[in-house]
Amino acid sequence: MSLKNVNTVLATVCALFVLYLGLSFILAPEASTQGVGLPTWPAGDGDGFLIMKGTREFSMGLVIGILLLTGHRRALGWVLLMEAVAPFGDMINVLAHHGPLAAAFGIHGLTSALIAITGLLTLRETSKAHKATAPAPAAQPA
Repeated sequence: MSLKNVNTVLATVCALFVLYLGLSFILAPEASTQGVGLPTWPAGDGDGFLIMKGTREFSMGLVIGILLLTGHRRALGWVLLMEAVAPFGDMINVLAHHGPLAAAFGIHGLTSALIAITGLLTLRETSKAHKATAPAPAAQPA
């Protein structure tokens, strides 16, 4: 299996997972908070914030999907690297609120690392393709 095929599968899994997370937080915000690592449900009407999180996640999944479908692989690599920041921030949030280390590192940290690795692999793939298609330098007159 080529690096491009592996990257396509990984990016597709990322897109589908992020779309699923987004829809979960939009459609069932209270149920979606179970297991994310935050110790308590927000006081008052906190589901509005969770729906905002869901909208963020869903839009991030759409961006990955659109770049996959349109074949903009170099942009896909950069976007994946950028999107790895969100679960990293979630990890910091869980740690700051004294949530379980397993959730912070095992859910959010691992997700961030996997998305970043997929982005780096995609950039590596596109870097090789870019070098292979680069035109030869023109001859200099003497």
